[in-house]
Amino acid sequence: MNLKKGFPKVFYYHDILNYMRVLFVCSGNNKDFGIVPFIKDQGESLKSEGVTVDYYPVVGKGLMGYVKAGFRLRRFLHGKQYDLIHAHFTYCGWTALIGAGRKIPVVLSLMGTDANGEYKGNNKVVLKSKLSSLLTWLIQPFVSAIISKSVNISASVYRRQKSFIIPNGVDLQKFKPLSPEERNGHLVASGKIKALFLGSRTKAGKNFPLAQAAVQQPGLEHVELIAPYPVTHEDIPWYLNEVDVLLFPSFMEGSPNVIKEAMACNCPIVSTDVGDVKWVLGDTPGCYTASFDPKDFAEKITLALHVTGANGRTNGRQRIIDLGLDMDTVAKRIVDVYKKSIAGSYEYSCVPESHVNPA
Repeated sequence: MNLKKGFPKVFYYHDILNYMRVLFVCSGNNKDFGIVPFIKDQGESLKSEGVTVDYYPVVGKGLMGYVKAGFRLRRFLHGKQYDLIHAHFTYCGWTALIGAGRKIPVVLSLMGTDANGEYKGNNKVVLKSKLSSLLTWLIQPFVSAIISKSVNISASVYRRQKSFIIPNGVDLQKFKPLSPEERNGHLVASGKIKALFLGSRTKAGKNFPLAQAAVQQPGLEHVELIAPYPVTHEDIPWYLNEVDVLLFPSFMEGSPNVIKEAMACNCPIVSTDVGDVKWVLGDTPGCYTASFDPKDFAEKITLALHVTGANGRTNGRQRIIDLGLDMDTVAKRIVDVYKKSIAGSYEYSCVPESHVNPA
């Protein structure tokens, strides 16, 4: 059922929810994951809210690849009934708009690099990534709503009446503290403190050299750096439970999922102050932001390990619950945006002020 056709002037949100069918348009270019796990997880969480979700992975390179995918999507949509398309990343937004042809409302999720560019250093943006920023600026009049993962991403949204800040949620059933008996021993016992870096060692924006330099500082000889990328999403909870601290030295992020996942596992964290990390960590003992100076980063590692002490764990999971960043709560907020998009109304923001990083 397409709810947009013949939509009554007076409507009831629970009726919309009962019949809502949504198509996720997202990249299918990731060689490690296909559809990236957090997008698939978000779709599955919406199903628990009564929304039917299908997936349309886009395989293509460059802007023209996504434009061509838009015409393929239009053919795919012929004869099908979707109430809304949710596009993830700006390029997929253009694919969705071409495919929808103004017949279906499109909600766009901005991921970070599409809005702010890809970073290769502190305040150093990769030149070719500025095209994504331009396309993010140009697409805004044509989509029904724009979901930003964090405040720093939403700063790129000038169509403020369409803007919603909703970080990705965490599956608290999947990411949770495990007892020593429940862990399956991914890591070989070495007698050293284990610091985990989960990003790509070769991707400049993830800043692996800072993690390396930090653990090589005097006083951290007992710390071993673990960098297992690529890792299946199913294995990440095990790593977060087996290591002593997560290191996150990125140059730029929006709302990094691994930070929230580590918090849900009560894993100590040391991160650069990027995206909404400082807001997510709050005042949680054992979780700290650091500068890009290896010495300062090392000092925060020492502090995190000292504060968590013999137990080696934090109370980060409670912080995630308090912020409403569990997957079920986030799904409800996304559905709220869908309802407004279908109805063509933006009467109020779906993000309480307490859920927004004021920085």
